Amino acid sequence: MLSQAQKFYTIAPAVTIKVPCTVEGLKTCKFLTDKGIQVNVTLVFSVAQAILASKAGATFISPFVGRWMDNSVDGIELIKNIRKAFDHSFSQTEILAASLRDVRQVEQSALSGADVVTIPPVVFWAMYKNIMTDKGLELFQKDWETVIDNQKE
Repeated sequence: MLSQAQKFYTIAPAVTIKVPCTVEGLKTCKFLTDKGIQVNVTLVFSVAQAILASKAGATFISPFVGRWMDNSVDGIELIKNIRKAFDHSFSQTEILAASLRDVRQVEQSALSGADVVTIPPVVFWAMYKNIMTDKGLELFQKDWETVIDNQKE
C-alpha cells in the first residue's frame, strides 16, 4: 500500500490517500499521517473501526451508509454513533458518509454529524429539486408577466 500511495501523495499536498480499514491499512494510515499526508480510511462499518482509524491518525473515515441500508442495517445510526464517540474523544478525524443513495440519506447524514459526503451525480442534482421551489418560480414568472402587461397599458 505504501508503494502505491507514494505514486500519488507526491503529486500535491491536497491529495488524500485511501486505505481500507484493515490491520495493514491502519498501519499504512499511521505511517502516512505521521508524515503529514492526508488519509481516508474506507470500508468502515462499525464505531470500533472508526475509533481505530481515528487513533491511527486518519484525516477522514468513510462509513458506508448506503451499503448498510442495502442490508437492512441503519447506516444513519452508525454516523450518529461515530459522531458521539468522536465528540467524546475530541477526535480530529472527519466523518465522510459514503455510498449514499438518495437526497434523504444526504440530509440525515448531515444532521447526524457527517462532515463530508460522497454522492453520485444523480443525487447531487436531485438536491436542487423541490416542488415548492418549482411552484414559487411559476408564481414569480406569473407576477413578472403581470408587471410587464401592466406597463404596456
